Amino acid sequence: MFPKTKVSKKFSITVPDYVFEDLEELAKIQGRTTANLAAFLVETGIREAREKGELRSKERQEP
Repeated sequence: MFPKTKVSKKFSITVPDYVFEDLEELAKIQGRTTANLAAFLVETGIREAREKGELRSKERQEP
């Protein structure tokens, strides 16, 4: 039996045009892709929710 490994997950979201346009602009300013910036913002939001106690903290396993 093979050991289970953690892998990144992909999913799609729908946002209003103005949000996507701002995301594109900020990504360009930061030299990132829109997908990379969106992933960073989601990760940041989850981290902040944990810090506020909205989510229980988990041991984060680095790849």
